[in-house]
Amino acid sequence: MTKHKLFKLGAAAALTVTGVSAITSLKTARAANFTAIKRVKINYLPGKGLNIWTNYNKGKFMGYRAKDGTIWNVAETAVDKKGNLWYKVGTREWIEARYTVDVGMDTPASTNAKTKKSTAKNGVNNVISLGTVTKKSTKKSKATKAAKVKKAKQIVDAAVKKTSKKSTTKKVASTQAPSKAGAIVALAKQQVGKPYAWGANGPDSFDCSSLVQYVFKNAAGMNLPRTTYDQVKVGQTVYQKSQANGQPVSANNLQVGDLLFWGSESSPYHVAIYIGNNQYVNAATPEQGTILQTMTSYFAPTIVKRVL
Repeated sequence: MTKHKLFKLGAAAALTVTGVSAITSLKTARAANFTAIKRVKINYLPGKGLNIWTNYNKGKFMGYRAKDGTIWNVAETAVDKKGNLWYKVGTREWIEARYTVDVGMDTPASTNAKTKKSTAKNGVNNVISLGTVTKKSTKKSKATKAAKVKKAKQIVDAAVKKTSKKSTTKKVASTQAPSKAGAIVALAKQQVGKPYAWGANGPDSFDCSSLVQYVFKNAAGMNLPRTTYDQVKVGQTVYQKSQANGQPVSANNLQVGDLLFWGSESSPYHVAIYIGNNQYVNAATPEQGTILQTMTSYFAPTIVKRVL
């Protein structure tokens, strides 16, 4: 098992936490003590775990995951080169912020790790559990604590604002309502993390075409057909692989709200919502659920329809 150095606490640390929560693999992470600036809950896929990385820029998967629903303490925030927000949850452990939701600092960090028993000198057994929040005396004033929390919130807000700007396309058609496009992006992102279920209509679970129908109806008031077979017949064809000499679609030709299809026009087998910045949201598979992905030449859409 890889060893992780513990964070050193200053004499006036505001809050001491035992830093690594539940994991979902055979490996176990060592506890890391640090001053928490906020606390988050993993909001990924039920029964699944969120990958933990060595860094927020080109990091490597560490071989273990943060289980969905567990609560983690955040020591630091950072934004990668693509504008995505990340949280540092250990000595060198990072998770993607988009798969988390904020929780109160008074919510204890949880863990599935087995408790350890230690015997004190007076013979009384003390049970120590990983993830237990312990209060430590501090010399910092309440004003200093509040300032630190406020600064952390400013960092997160700035990162989220930056990400939102990058998620919208620079080129908007004159007939397209920007408010509708923005609402579609926002609602589509809110569905990330929900499970995939074939034939489901939302709002708790989706298949690929029901996600499209749900988002466009509730964000833009548009009643799109229910299936990919019918959805591919709606709107203007922006790109079709058979007409583009096999060249993959370019993000420069796409607009927020475009529908991305895989397969032929007569028999499409998958659909997703383009949200800008070469990214799309889709109800992918039962294993992945509803996720945000980046377009690649390896798995590029074959048809693009513009419905806004």
